[in-house]
Amino acid sequence: MKPIIVIPSRLASTRLPNKPLAEIDGKPMILQVALRALAAGIGPVLVASGDAAILDVLAGHGIEGVLTDPTLPSGSDRVHAALQSHDPKRHHDVVINLQGDLPLIDPSCLASALLPVAQGGFDIGTLVAAVETEEEAARDSVVKAACAFGEGRAIARALYFSRRAIPWGAGPLWHHVGVYAWRRDALARFVSLPPSGLEKRESLEQLRALEAGMSIGCVAIDEAPLGVDTPEDLTRVRQALRS
Repeated sequence: MKPIIVIPSRLASTRLPNKPLAEIDGKPMILQVALRALAAGIGPVLVASGDAAILDVLAGHGIEGVLTDPTLPSGSDRVHAALQSHDPKRHHDVVINLQGDLPLIDPSCLASALLPVAQGGFDIGTLVAAVETEEEAARDSVVKAACAFGEGRAIARALYFSRRAIPWGAGPLWHHVGVYAWRRDALARFVSLPPSGLEKRESLEQLRALEAGMSIGCVAIDEAPLGVDTPEDLTRVRQALRS
């Protein structure tokens, strides 16, 4: 495999305006995320954005930016468009889509996301972490993955994703972490499809892939990284980096 990491990013955010440029430990958040991606040592790192102000902060850090159409509807569309522009000859056959609001992501986790694609034959790889509390299970901002790891198996097939606590009954619940490793052809197919019924109902893009018959393999990591969606999240992340 010849992977590349692409981070989609945009300034428009209803709950935290100009979120990618929010300062965290002396650097804009998008740069914090991109530097962690670079530290993973997997391959080159691109930031895909329709906002030039986001790309301007990358200069001098070994991270390239691709200006994409600001009207694209989703991060996946931005990732695909950036790849078409940056790598038209398809040198890279796998792309890791890393969300730009995960400034505390452990770089080693990104390699884990590749395992389902590299070893399991899945169309898409992603990450999960055990849900630790009832509050986390109940929170609809925490997406849960319905998957079961067989004994001695590092990869589990995702059967469904929901904002509700699934599956029912005794056993672990899995918090889905928004990192995807896509086979390039799978991503191209995905963005060609219209939003699906369950995707629109749950407001979860990955359900479009499942409804279209694509396979998603999950790898468990020790802890779900703090994401930034609100001013309160930003405060928590800043405190975590200072401690």
